[in-house]
Amino acid sequence: MTKKLIALAKKEAVFFISLLFAVLTMFLVPPDREYLHYIDFRVLALLFCLMTVVAAFKSIGVFSVITEKLLAKIKNGRVLALCLVMLPFFSSMLITNDVALIVFVPFTVALLSQLNCEKNIVPVLVFQTVAANLGSMATPVGNPQNLYLYSAYNLTAAEFFFTVLPLTAVSFICLSASSLFLLPKELPSCEIKEEKIESKKKLILYVLLFLLSLLTVFRVVHFGITALVVALVFLVVDRKIFKETDFVLLLTFVCFFVISENLGRVEVIREFLKTLLSKNTLLTSVGASQVISNVPATLLLTGFTHDWSTLIIGSNIGGLGTMIASMASLISYKQVVKHYPAKKGAYV
Repeated sequence: MTKKLIALAKKEAVFFISLLFAVLTMFLVPPDREYLHYIDFRVLALLFCLMTVVAAFKSIGVFSVITEKLLAKIKNGRVLALCLVMLPFFSSMLITNDVALIVFVPFTVALLSQLNCEKNIVPVLVFQTVAANLGSMATPVGNPQNLYLYSAYNLTAAEFFFTVLPLTAVSFICLSASSLFLLPKELPSCEIKEEKIESKKKLILYVLLFLLSLLTVFRVVHFGITALVVALVFLVVDRKIFKETDFVLLLTFVCFFVISENLGRVEVIREFLKTLLSKNTLLTSVGASQVISNVPATLLLTGFTHDWSTLIIGSNIGGLGTMIASMASLISYKQVVKHYPAKKGAYV
């Protein structure tokens, strides 16, 4: 029993560490009614739905078919690397950085494994994570902090895009140039087998569930309805899919919600951040994001400054850095831990 617990702790180190810190912050802020508002159930529901649907796509061979088609057309490793990095960069602008990584990271793992490029997987996933975080800065709906700041400061579209597009352009140029070297120019030869979808009926059903999830991302459908539909469908169609859903990741998010919210309620921390903001808004927002994640940091700092443009830039840049700077990073990290546990140190 002890050996199993130790093995689990090693495998799910981020969860156990976050759980420990969540408990410790409860000594600073004892549990009260405010705790009921800590958890973002919409985020958790979306993560559950998308992880489950993506796992379902994988189970019927969708990723294998896409991989076959992609490898048949792209023979140059540099072009392939650029495509893999730019997919989350541009898609995150519309479907958020979390969703972009949930969709493209498992696909990338499957693709590079088939290519016998396992040694390149961690660098590619890291760049995809960076790309998703930086690409999502380009639109108000790309990530939660942008949407909040856009509303909180009553910004116009012109004000917002004038602030973020120059930095987005620089990000695109830098990512494009550096991603060219993530894979060898000459890809390892591998046998390309003709792949087929196992069940077209299931494919249609899963596509509909995916579209329903995207409608929830855009707030067209309530997250509760989507989560219920997804859960019921897989209970009837294929219960084994739930084994592929990373429920520990969902619990890790819950722990981070508790940590960030509790730290934000500590008066000493609030006053300290207020002092730092008066000196440098950019560095304060970047630094705070490293400790309590960029979304809670944005919510906390908004009340202390009118410098919205610097806060937008700082909160988006601040998503890069520590594991919790942007919770989207946990999604790609968990894939590394799942498939290549020995490489988790390299990822960090």
